[in-house]
Amino acid sequence: MDHADLPPRPDAPDTLDIEALAPRLLATVRAVADELRPQAGLAASLGLDHSLERDYGLDSLARVELIARIDHDLGVSLSEAALTEAETPRDLLRFITRTGGLGGAPAASVEQRDPGTATDAHTSTTASTTADSASEEPYPPDSLQTLVDVFEWHLQRHPERVLITLYEDADTSFDLTYADLHRDAIALATGLHALGIGKGDKVAIMLPTGREFFAAFLGTLVAGGVPVPLYPPARPSQLEDHLKRIAGILLNAQARVLVTVDRAKPLAHLLRAQVEALRSVVTVADLSLATAAPPDAPAAPSPRPALAASDVAFLQYTSGSTGDPKGVILTHANLLVNLRAMWRASKISNADTFVSWLPLYHDMGLIGACLGALTIGFRVVLMSPLAFLARPARWLETIHKHRGTVSAAPNFAYELCLNKLADADLDALDLSCWRLAFNGAEPVSPDTLERFAARFERCGLKREALTPVYGLAENSLGLGFPPVGRGPLIDAIDRAALAQGGVAQPARPDDAQPLRIVSCGLPLPGHELRVVGAGGRELPEREQGQVQFRGPSSTQGYLNNPAANQRLFDGDWLNTGDLGYMAAGELFLSGREKDIIIRGGLNIHPQELESAVARMAGIRKGGVAVFAASDPRSGTERLVVLAETRVSEPEPRRQ
Repeated sequence: MDHADLPPRPDAPDTLDIEALAPRLLATVRAVADELRPQAGLAASLGLDHSLERDYGLDSLARVELIARIDHDLGVSLSEAALTEAETPRDLLRFITRTGGLGGAPAASVEQRDPGTATDAHTSTTASTTADSASEEPYPPDSLQTLVDVFEWHLQRHPERVLITLYEDADTSFDLTYADLHRDAIALATGLHALGIGKGDKVAIMLPTGREFFAAFLGTLVAGGVPVPLYPPARPSQLEDHLKRIAGILLNAQARVLVTVDRAKPLAHLLRAQVEALRSVVTVADLSLATAAPPDAPAAPSPRPALAASDVAFLQYTSGSTGDPKGVILTHANLLVNLRAMWRASKISNADTFVSWLPLYHDMGLIGACLGALTIGFRVVLMSPLAFLARPARWLETIHKHRGTVSAAPNFAYELCLNKLADADLDALDLSCWRLAFNGAEPVSPDTLERFAARFERCGLKREALTPVYGLAENSLGLGFPPVGRGPLIDAIDRAALAQGGVAQPARPDDAQPLRIVSCGLPLPGHELRVVGAGGRELPEREQGQVQFRGPSSTQGYLNNPAANQRLFDGDWLNTGDLGYMAAGELFLSGREKDIIIRGGLNIHPQELESAVARMAGIRKGGVAVFAASDPRSGTERLVVLAETRVSEPEPRRQ
């Protein structure tokens, strides 16, 4: 059941009665477990001290549903810490009763549901900061060649300007100025130098969203090293298994240092046994403690070596917990060209505010939001990805609160807001400030765009703000952007013509079931896109083929992976792995090349089938997978559909 369909939740209790709350919480946990595993029938026999994962069968995604259900059923809101650290229902109770928080901070709160009360000091101080900056030279000149040069340009002109507003939890945030970040970076760089880290050495960073991540990332750049952001484990209990999985990335990168959380240090031997180059597993505190200056002391001179535009800025791993890690090599020149092209195409300025919950190990969150802020000078408001997953309404409430003008997310996040926000959550939202709602990083659904625009129109959101974009790590980040303010462009085409002949023929007006594909826009200035067929022949418009690109943002290739590089490059063009077609100069993606299912001579795109099945009554949205399996008897591929359902009655389930 979607939360938009639920009855109003009970009022949050003024005081929390542990005795009364325990059976209600247990009932909610059992209900979610029964919905996910109806055949098991075991949840009724499980209690407060059974494992949420092992016994109840609730994995990381199921916990998101559980936290949302607790919010509704019990009238309390859990922090993201509960999402990651609670191992049993009794642990969840401790978070609800404020006894199990992180670092002494309250772990749960009965939140005010009116974000309109929050136009606080942040709004007024940043507004004045923006006004003060209007008389200054507004943007760093294009002659600056590295990210560190750009950072120091801002530092010299407005050291006390806020660059990042960072949420530690749902309610508590603090500001980081250029001067704050510079002090952190210098302390980190000095610590890295003490470990012998020099120009070009790889420094892996496995940290959650927080101040320490920026200290490690910027400090590595200042030291002349190459940051390698890695995704942190979903839960502390999974840390050992997680370290074993990321060993392949560390080995491929030849990382000399891993900067991570304190609890990972005792397990360093697991990594050193597999990664010969790894010298140290340390925390930000380890690197900074001996060298940190008092808060009021002037910043020390930068210890960084000279950097050039052609030097590697960082490695972006697109995969790699398995056998074939692919570390995209990105230079300072690649990143700065891409950032400047994206923000000019989007007309983003230093007066904008970018609200983001995207993880910092992912290119859209790190490059688009944070390095974009560093380059252009706009403010970025950051929350943890877990804060969004624990309660998706926080994303939109934060846009409202800080008058965010720009935000970005994959399609699933927009869908999650549609499914998890009740009508009452919309009453206090004003999204009229949101002028660029980027949707990228995965296939963009035309249905999601239209339903999101329709539902949040009452909050002041304009359809023209919805901005589907296209990019990939191999081009730094962005590649295709639509004209600003146009809104989504959806192409209705003939299904049979595409499936049988690979031609994106416009559908007839009386076609009741056209295939609808969203435009990803025009190539960024200075960049090129093309679609090729067999033998590398460039195809005319509206013929489907392989999408290729080239331009100044393009990677040199994957680090230490010649086999992947051979697949990536086609002369001076690079393969995206996507299928699509061009129309009126704009790119329309029809699917991933490797995902195409060929059955009976037809090319079937699984994303469309997954979307259609997910709309069926009783099917869990986001719980559908469509793929092919070879069928030697028929000589073609079988179509396999896996779908999760909450329906428990035998006959409806069979249907």
